[in-house]
Amino acid sequence: MPEAGRMWQMLASEFGWREFFDILLVAVTFYYLLLLVKGTRAFQLLKGLLVYGVLILLASLLGLRTLRWILSLILLPGVIVLIVLFAPELRMALEQIGRGHLITVLPLMKKEEIGEVVNEIMSAAGSLSRERTGALIVVEGHVGLNDIISTGREVGGRVSAEMLRSIFHPGTPLHDLAVVIRGNRIMAAGCLLPLSARENTAFPLGTRHRAALGLSETSDAMVVVVSEETGGISLAHEGRLFSNLSPEALKARLLNLLAPSERRPSLRMRAVRGLWRRLPLSHREKSDAASKS
Repeated sequence: MPEAGRMWQMLASEFGWREFFDILLVAVTFYYLLLLVKGTRAFQLLKGLLVYGVLILLASLLGLRTLRWILSLILLPGVIVLIVLFAPELRMALEQIGRGHLITVLPLMKKEEIGEVVNEIMSAAGSLSRERTGALIVVEGHVGLNDIISTGREVGGRVSAEMLRSIFHPGTPLHDLAVVIRGNRIMAAGCLLPLSARENTAFPLGTRHRAALGLSETSDAMVVVVSEETGGISLAHEGRLFSNLSPEALKARLLNLLAPSERRPSLRMRAVRGLWRRLPLSHREKSDAASKS
């Protein structure tokens, strides 16, 4: 106890206004960093970095030198890899700093509003399917898609079947790319999506289906695809593609994802599901096949 008291006295004697200002600057910088990445997929990665930092701190405090050495070796290459992978998000963050746009608010909707949005998407998908007009409609989940939205043209209009049909009408400049919906608003059209690199699929994937899978593998977005060749309706979510859906089946799946039943899973089950989503897709598919057999 006397040693701990002397340690606190030494810290108090060395802690001045410069140290206080230093800590304040670090806290403000970290706060605005969180705001910058909150609306992007990089936010989930930042959580992992925080856990990694806590592990290094605990290893230092507990005197676990070997663990700390291993974690320190991984840190620098890991940061370089993250910079390369998330270059678009970093560029968008710098652009937001220049424009002064730091805060993004993700809307929360009531079940009635969700039902209205889903009905409009179902109506649009049904019409586009009958006309065999290709479409790619992204419904944002909890993971923000500002990096995807920034690749397209801002719309900002309320979701309606008429607007979706007009965007994807053949001959319009935006009909080949994706529409992103946040809440009950069409945020942007003509958006570029990352393409999936998967080859082991039941049937050859076109560009739209590959783009839908690519985004669903890196976020929790729901991506509706209407095939231009067959008029078939598909839904991509969590790296899976549900094909040959009727408009009513599409509506049921979207409602189940956007407005689940009142009975929520426990914190433990949510944690298990989070770990499951982080597994490579090949491991998930092998596990599903084993469970079915």
